[in-house]
Amino acid sequence: MTARLFALAVAACFAGGAAAQDLGTTCQLASTYDLTVRPDSLSFDRADVAPRNVRMHDGTLTTDGRAVALRPDEQDRVALFEGNVRALLPKVKGIASDGVDIAARAVRQEAATAAPGAAASGELDRVLGTRVADIKRRIAASQSTRDWQEDAMREYAQEIVSDIMPLLTQDVGGEAMQLAMNGDLQGAAALRDRVASVSSGAQERVAAKVTAALKPRVQALCPQVRQLGELQSGLHDAAGHPLLLLETGG
Repeated sequence: MTARLFALAVAACFAGGAAAQDLGTTCQLASTYDLTVRPDSLSFDRADVAPRNVRMHDGTLTTDGRAVALRPDEQDRVALFEGNVRALLPKVKGIASDGVDIAARAVRQEAATAAPGAAASGELDRVLGTRVADIKRRIAASQSTRDWQEDAMREYAQEIVSDIMPLLTQDVGGEAMQLAMNGDLQGAAALRDRVASVSSGAQERVAAKVTAALKPRVQALCPQVRQLGELQSGLHDAAGHPLLLLETGG
């Protein structure tokens, strides 16, 4: 399974493409669990392998509904693990939110190149700004990594595309038709070629901009993520098996 814990995916799309930056991959730690941060606890969930649910609350540990007996030093480590996750979450959200802004600006640049009329009218900025604000609100409100995985971010990306594509199609189509009606078939063909050229490489260009901007910030969080891996060392589930919320790799 792909890494999920603290998954940091940032929509970077144009005409249906998407790119993702994963915190687990960058920091070489992965997890098969989804994490939900609740006001009173952390809940780690997966469907296939026991323990399927791991719950931490104020130094206590429960796996699949069974309390785990902990020594005082283990209670301290569980409490510190929970506190560190809560401290890390807003930092990850901040990077994700900024990534959406970076992606949106890059998408706008691509769209403006393909359809400058739509960009000049201000309608593109209005539509794009509304959608980006909605996505950022959802990131801010989210308490589960399910909302941060690549599939979720692809959905966010597709929402952006569905909003802006009608504007671009109308602008380019209208301009091409006008050129053709004026007898400039070569100009109409050149316009179509320009749009095709922009679209074909847009995903890679947008992804590159997002990655370049965010990778140093993601890497800066790696020591905190690795500390979580150290804190879980020696902990066991209720069946006595080593607790592996984070594993080396990704």
